[in-house]
This record gives sequence, C-alpha cells and structure tokens, in this order.
Amino acid sequence: MARAVLKTHDVTFAGRPKFNVGKYITYNYSNITWSQYGPYWRQARKMSMMELFNPKRLESYRYIREEEMKAFLHDLYDMRKSPVTLIDHLSDLSLNVISRMVLGKKYTQKTDGSIMNPEEFKNMINEVFFFSGALSIGDSIPWINFLDLDGYIKMMKALSKKFDRFLEHVLDEHNERRRGMEDYVAKDMVDVLLQLADDPNLEVKLERHGVKAFILDFIAGGTDTSAVNVEWAMSELLRKPEIIEKANEELNRVIGKERWVQETDIVNLPYINAIIKEAMRLHPVVPMLVPRLCREDCKIGDYDIPRGTRALVSVWTIGRDPEIWGDPNEFRPERFLGKETDVKGQDFELLPFGSGRRMCPGYPLGLKVVQGSLANLLHGFEWKLPGEMRPEDLDMEEVFGLTTPRKNTFTDLFLLGPQLFYQASMVDREGRGRGIKEKVEGRRKKRHCRNREDDLSFPLTAAPGRSRTRQREGWNLG
Repeated sequence: MARAVLKTHDVTFAGRPKFNVGKYITYNYSNITWSQYGPYWRQARKMSMMELFNPKRLESYRYIREEEMKAFLHDLYDMRKSPVTLIDHLSDLSLNVISRMVLGKKYTQKTDGSIMNPEEFKNMINEVFFFSGALSIGDSIPWINFLDLDGYIKMMKALSKKFDRFLEHVLDEHNERRRGMEDYVAKDMVDVLLQLADDPNLEVKLERHGVKAFILDFIAGGTDTSAVNVEWAMSELLRKPEIIEKANEELNRVIGKERWVQETDIVNLPYINAIIKEAMRLHPVVPMLVPRLCREDCKIGDYDIPRGTRALVSVWTIGRDPEIWGDPNEFRPERFLGKETDVKGQDFELLPFGSGRRMCPGYPLGLKVVQGSLANLLHGFEWKLPGEMRPEDLDMEEVFGLTTPRKNTFTDLFLLGPQLFYQASMVDREGRGRGIKEKVEGRRKKRHCRNREDDLSFPLTAAPGRSRTRQREGWNLG
C-alpha cells in the first residue's frame, strides 16, 4: 500500500491537507513541507534539490560540520567520568550545524547583539515540532475550526509572531551585508534564498514571506530529528554491548586509533551503516509521514479512493512488520549486511525520510550528521549505564508525536573516557579551522600521516616536549 501511495500514484497523492500548523506557522502554506502541489511547490522542490542541498553545496559546508563535531567531542571530553545528558549535546550539535549553514551563525550561545537567548530559540523550535504532531480538533472537523476548542490556533499565532520577529532580523542582517555589492558570493542558505528571490526569471516569484517559510522549514527539519536518531541508536547499543564490540572492531580496523572518523570514511564502515539503518527501522524519528492528500479519484487494488482522501503512511508499522522482517522487535544490524537496502526512498520496507516527490529534500545532510556523530561517539569514548543498571532494565518507552523521542531521556549516562591513542585537530572550537588548514597541509608531507586526505589525523609519535602522559591519554583538543 505504501508503494502504491508513494510511487505508483505519487502525483495523485502529492497534495497536502490544509492543517492549521501549515496556515499559521508556515506563512499560509509557503514552505516546502506544507505548500500545495503546483507550480510554487515544484519550484520550491527544485530550488531545494539543485541550489540548497546539492552535493557541491553540502561539500562546501563540510568545514562547518567538522568544526561543530570537534566542539561537540571537546565538550564530551570535558565531561569524562561524569554523568552526561547525551540528547542535549546532540541537539546542540545538530542545531549549530544547521543554523550556521542556513543562517550564517549559531544561536546556542548568547552573544552581544543576539535578538533572543539560546533557550528561547530552542523552545520555539520544540513548539514547532509539538504543533506539527498535535491532533487539532479543527483539522479533523473544519466547520468548528473557528472555535479553537483546544486553543492551538491562539498558541500558533503567538509562536508565529515570535518567529517572524526573529526571521525579519535575520533577513535585514543579510540584506545589509549584501547591499551595494554586485558580485556578492553567498555565504549561507539565506544568502542563496535572497538571490533566488531577486531572480526575475523564476516561474513563481519568491516573496519575502516565502523566504522566511523556507528558513523555518530548514531549521526545524534539521535539528531534533538527527539528535533523536542518534540517541535511539545509542539506547539500543547500550542494551547489547556485543554490538558495540563489533562496531569498535570495525572502527579500529578501518580507521585506527590515531584519528576521528571523517565523512569520507563512512562508505567503508558497513557495520556502522547497518547499525544506523537498524535504529531507523525500529525507531523512525517521524513514525507517520506528513499526511498526503488525494488530488483526484483513483483506484488502489480493490479500493476506490475519492478525491480529498487523506493518506497516512506508518513508517513505524512497516519497520516492525513480521512479514517483512524476521524478529522485527529485535535490534539486529546484521540483517542489513550484504543487502543493498538504503534509506533514500527506493526500498519501501525502510522509509525514514519518506519517498517520492514529497520526500525530505534535506535527508543527505541529516544522514551525514547522524553517521558522523554516532561513529565518533563509539570510536572515541567508552560508555556505561548509570549505577548498577543492567542493559535489559533500560527503559525504551517513546513519546508519540511528529517525532518519537525517548520518554525518559538519558540524564546520567556515564562517559568513562577516551579510547583513542592520540588526537589532534586543525579545527579549533571557535571556528578558526580554516585559518589553520594551510599550515596543516604544509606539514603533511613531512609528518607522514597515515591518511593524507584526512584533515584531523596526525602521527602517533609525540612531538618534542609533548607530555607522554598526555599522549597516552589520547587527546589534544585544545
């Protein structure tokens, strides 16, 4: 049935129901997720795929992901042998990456001139997720929508005003930076969107409110989802230490203990990829794909589907279907080894990012963040459950909504310490990595790095004057 809706009758089911969240938060259905199928949506999709999330642009932002990964690992190292609330660090990593790529700066730290504090910014994003997954009475019974019986419309309007104030500030900053420059080179996705908005050749003009809707779409869609994915993967792994041992064996064999895992390494880590796929199968971050709307009468199997029918695809149910998966409730990454099943929407037994025309356009970025963070969490650290907790006692209850995070998040997961022999990085915590890169490039030929394409690797031998204790401890993250 999912294949019929998402592939065979993809165009027929390419519509979206007009829910309140799309009207009041996304500027009257002006973003990619909630816009109605037609010229505007087709243009938005094309811009996302060809201008914003194409491989070349994602590669150009790789230094941002590396810098933020370095800061993320540095923060965890500072908390070694202490209880860690992992989801907070993962959320900050995702938010920092996406906000720097989209907005040109990060908003998880208070700085002079900030229009809002970090907690307010995070809370606003959390509210978007809440309203996107909430069951509003007016969405189901439109003729009583004006009564706002659950109070959601009032709250969404208030949230929209806060976001609009923030987004207006962002656009004003970027327009001021561009003013008077004819050959301005886009530095982030907001710059790209503003350049597209100035293009007189667009089929449908991209208005200012459309730019704001796109920005909101990218920020909300790229933060919580990646963090929740990794937390679920770690939850399952902590219940099965033998899988962690297999993962570490692969990481040590392919990467070695002298450096961190890089994005270019992921293709050579089939077991790590299998762990990620298995976590996405058992715990899809979006358990129900955003509803589709049938745009015209059609027939699926023996069923006549009238125009206006809403179609819900349960990715969670597909991932636990015993007719597709043997032992569907068992976390077993080996089921993906030797199989070509991927998460790109072509294999309908595994659809974490959806499929067809309405598939998430930003999935390549989300997948990179998930792969890099999970691989480095396993490669760089040893983890332990709190106190005397046994793996089988770990609570795996989830909260249902647009996303499905853990109900009881890890607040006292213990990080015992680093596992790598030696680690030095050309990327420092404050984002000055690019300034150091040329020096690092110049040293590589002399220092005989094992992997000269890796920006974060150095030889194991200690430099003159370097503390042998520091070298054995395995880190140099300063």
